[in-house]
Amino acid sequence: MAEKYDSLSHTKYYTRYHIVFTPKYRRKVIYNQLRKDIAEYFRKLCRYKGVKIIEGHMTNHVHILLSIPPKMSVSSFMGYLKGKSAMMIFEYHANLKYKYGNRHFWADGYYVSTVGLNEFTVRKYIRDQEEDIAKDKLSVREYEDPFGEDKENRMPNK
Repeated sequence: MAEKYDSLSHTKYYTRYHIVFTPKYRRKVIYNQLRKDIAEYFRKLCRYKGVKIIEGHMTNHVHILLSIPPKMSVSSFMGYLKGKSAMMIFEYHANLKYKYGNRHFWADGYYVSTVGLNEFTVRKYIRDQEEDIAKDKLSVREYEDPFGEDKENRMPNK
């Protein structure tokens, strides 16, 4: 259970994003030659920003499951990841600049979907909350306002 949630100094969070994006020119040759390098660039860039890579797969497009801290937006992180990884790819593989355009490795845009807790966990959480509320009601004593009016003698609002 401790591994399930991530934390910052004052925050516990469980954020999972499934993100899909493609290179500008879908060439399997690129992925066959560069697959390991691109994965290493992603690991390095995510480590710099404190983002955890949970799962990843690359064929002619990239599927990646990330845990992004709530202090960072998905769009700002994706701009960082795609921009910096393209720069790293062209820096370490200079011959790609001439074949596929300078600094334009990834296509515009991406797909993102949130991945939440499963239904069983949410139901258990709700049930536990109801038990906590019932226990609180047993221990709380309600007082009537000594300065308030009697409910029976109240004048109706006009």
